[in-house]
Amino acid sequence: MEHPGIRTVTLGCKVNQYETEYVREGLLSAGYVDADQDQPADLCIVNTCTVTHSGDAKSRQTIRQLARKNPDARIIVMGCYATRAPEEVSQLPGVVEVVTDKRELPDLLGRHGVIDIPTGVSGLSDRHRAYLKVQDGCLLRCSFCIIPKVRPQMYSRPLAEIIAEAKRLIDRGFRELVLTGIHLGHYGVDFNQGKPKQQWIRLSHLLRSLAELAGDFRIRISSIEATEVTHELIDVLAQFPDKVCPHLHVSMQSGSDGVLRRMRRRWGSSRFVDRCRLVQQTLDLPALTTDIIVGFPGETDSEFMETCNVVREIGFSKIHIFPFSARRGTVAAKMPDQIPPHEKQLRSRHLAEVEQETRAEYYSCLQGKKLQVLFESVSKDQNHLAGTSCRYAPVEVAVDPADSAHDALGTLCTVSADKVANNRIVASRDLQVARL
Repeated sequence: MEHPGIRTVTLGCKVNQYETEYVREGLLSAGYVDADQDQPADLCIVNTCTVTHSGDAKSRQTIRQLARKNPDARIIVMGCYATRAPEEVSQLPGVVEVVTDKRELPDLLGRHGVIDIPTGVSGLSDRHRAYLKVQDGCLLRCSFCIIPKVRPQMYSRPLAEIIAEAKRLIDRGFRELVLTGIHLGHYGVDFNQGKPKQQWIRLSHLLRSLAELAGDFRIRISSIEATEVTHELIDVLAQFPDKVCPHLHVSMQSGSDGVLRRMRRRWGSSRFVDRCRLVQQTLDLPALTTDIIVGFPGETDSEFMETCNVVREIGFSKIHIFPFSARRGTVAAKMPDQIPPHEKQLRSRHLAEVEQETRAEYYSCLQGKKLQVLFESVSKDQNHLAGTSCRYAPVEVAVDPADSAHDALGTLCTVSADKVANNRIVASRDLQVARL
């Protein structure tokens, strides 16, 4: 009897990618196999996103495409769009089940024959870095965000469970662990209720415990709020420069205090800048990246320019730019003075030009520096390796004819940043410390 084939598709964030892999590995343990690319699958898993209208549309499109290419497959849909609109999702072709709560995933696996429910993952099948989910849920009430309504339950994974999973990932050869969560900075909040402050567990405690593990690996923190970039967290980054990447993705959303108030954000622009300055003063040339929404309801030209000015002041090396997308059920969706789509497009392009300036300025500061790189791909001509540096800058290194480029994939190597070209660092290997 042939083993049933599965196909998984993930839309959205790193947490979704982790959870898809959790389901996939569980099903593989029960006798399922990954369906070949040219073969129809028996079971399809779609993990959806609902952060924007585009996320909803891509989720629907993906489900319809899977139904056409896998006409006999059962399609199970999970994720934030499935939680927000389960009836709408259930009407799509091929859908046999809609999972509206990620806490139900162990039950889902059990219904499909999984006996030993996994407590984590062993990596991502097509990546050289591993995502490590440590937290779920968000209790904030930003006026534009639907996520607290689809992931309202705050949950932090036990420290011992995370450490055990990290050790497994390191033993399997993953050299970068990316800490992920819906609201990463709130790790431990649920543990701390009712306890005296001196007994609280925070993200800084988790990060220190991971950094103290033995092995050749590094840790990267994914998106975090500036309010949760604490002195304790910065201290851990400073104490473990070889283990914790000097890179923080600090969510800003806007640099205008007026817009931030309408967004119901917790900090104004001045406190945000001050915290970024503290990071830059404490660490050695840290990379700061961020998310920004353009065209929020009522955003004036001058408020948009305030955002551009703050971007220049901080010097972000990368910005995820999101034209405002009104989500039904959020306060911002009903706000007056909605910005026309063409104006949001113009502002997005302008902000992208500002981002290009700040990225080039930051990359130029890295020239002559030693960078730790995780090699992730080989050029078609086999002459160059490409990877991601500890400071999140893409790096390209020429391959010595005597080396096998593919042998270097997934390894960490120290390189010297020689120059900047085509939005990446062109580097040479440091032969004294290279690990190829």
